[in-house]
Amino acid sequence: MAGCKAVRPLMSTDFNEAHRRVIGLYRAFYRYIPYIEYFYRNACVTDIRVIDMLVMKGYMEYKEVDHMWQQKGHVIAHWKPSAEIKPQDFIGKFLAGID
Repeated sequence: MAGCKAVRPLMSTDFNEAHRRVIGLYRAFYRYIPYIEYFYRNACVTDIRVIDMLVMKGYMEYKEVDHMWQQKGHVIAHWKPSAEIKPQDFIGKFLAGID
């Protein structure tokens, strides 16, 4: 195979080991913060090197949060803003006091 290049794994040698590291990071975050969306956003990743990179970044972020190097605004920025739906019809706008 002329076009393929063998790469060394970052930390994990197989998918099961990478999965074990991800679950360990998830549990560490879960103990500290009740709900994190990172794990669900990257659930479809199957490349072991990418999984290892995400786990390392996650541990770095966890350490920043744990040692309070990240301020409250940085931590809250991970959640999607909960905006209220603005009324679209005349009655809704009238009751809300919007012109």
